[in-house]
Formats: sequence, C-alpha cells, structure tokens
Amino acid sequence: MKSIITHKKENYTINLSKPLDISIPIKGNTSNVNAWYISEPKITPHIQGDFVGKVTEGASTNFNDIWFNPHAHGTHTECVGHITKDFNSINQNLKQFFFLAKVITVAPEKLNDDFVISKEQLAYALNNESPEALVIRTLPNTKSKVSRQYSNTNPPYLVEKATRFLVTKGIKHLLIDLPSVDKEKDGGALVSHNTFWNTKGKVRMDATITEFIFVKNTIKDGNYILNMQVAPFENDASPSRPVLYKIEA
Repeated sequence: MKSIITHKKENYTINLSKPLDISIPIKGNTSNVNAWYISEPKITPHIQGDFVGKVTEGASTNFNDIWFNPHAHGTHTECVGHITKDFNSINQNLKQFFFLAKVITVAPEKLNDDFVISKEQLAYALNNESPEALVIRTLPNTKSKVSRQYSNTNPPYLVEKATRFLVTKGIKHLLIDLPSVDKEKDGGALVSHNTFWNTKGKVRMDATITEFIFVKNTIKDGNYILNMQVAPFENDASPSRPVLYKIEA
C-alpha cells in the first residue's frame, strides 16, 4: 500500500507495506541484549494468592508482569530528561513522528584504547546533507548485536567534535546501534549527550537520542522516511520502534 507523505512542503512516496524495522525487541531471558551492569529483563506470569496468570496453569488469560530498564534492555528513545535534574518526559517532548532520515555506515576508528566515531567520518558520510534524523550503523555489523552483553566491553562512541558537528548540521534525532553515544566509563561526563542537547545553552528540548537499534545489512545507506514511535511512558526514556520506509519518488 503506497502513500504520499507531505513533509515540509515536499511530497515523498513510500510503500507502507514494506516497513524496515530497525528496533531490537525485549525478551525475558539472558539472550536479550544488555548493558549497564544489570540483569536480564523478566517477563513472568503474575502471581497473587492462588492465581497464576498463565493459561497453561489454569487461568483464563495470560497475564504477565514485565521488568526491564529502557536504557539497558533494547531499542529506546530518550530526551534531555535523561541527564537533567528537572523531570522531562520523552512522551511530552516527542510530538512529531515522521522525519526525513539518512542511513550511514561507519567503521569506528582507533583512538588510544578506544574505538570512536569522528567528525570527519560523519562529514564524509553526510556529504553536505542535513537530514532531520541520522541513523548510524557501525561496522562490523553482525546479528550478534541483538543479543550482545555490552557491560565492561568499552563499546565505540561519538567524540565531542562529532556530536557538535551533528548539532551544527541541524540534526534533531540521532539513532545509533550502540548502547550509548558516550564512552561506557567516563566519570559521568556524558559529553556527547550534553553536547547534543546543548545543555549549556538553549536546550534542544525536541531533540532525541535513540540507542540500541539494529540496521540489517540489506538496508542500504541513503535517504528514508523514518517513523519513530515510543511507548507512552512519562519517563526520560521509553522503548521505541523506529521504522524506515524507502522513498520511491
């Protein structure tokens, strides 16, 4: 089913029957992707007295309790509330859901003991374009990303100059297939988070960071329409399901 999306006075034809889901689902076991030193998500039948919320245990419905952390357990989208003293909710700050997006692929570079994404890499991949949303796929790109245990592995991250470059390009929505845009252990500096949201100036309240995506190798670099929806939690971050649509005209 094809549809015409009108965005900033431009018309884009997309096929709604061909979504490209770049989210990682949450599973209630140890095969779930994980970071930040906590245990796996838990999805278990609710138990109350003699009641067990599972049809195979005699209940009329399956009635599960779910425990997870949005930052550690799967694709999530966060707002500036992730790093501010004042409460800010992603559900209140993300008010638009379709964006012109560009997918790029980057091989993080060695910098001392780290692997990082540099300004020069982003500038080359963007090729003077200024999309509203940038989707970063890192190399190597294997399916193991959907179940990787990232704690204490020092994953790649964006250096400050790279993140500042994205802000100058006007990119409002940054999506990446890593657990964070910042170094795993940085003493709480969170340089790229602070830079992207401009916390020392006019805060970019409508800007978002989405982490733990997975962009399959069959999805080519280039421009897409991005539909980004979050579960309506009043929280700094929420599980999300970003979906790309190829632009056909």
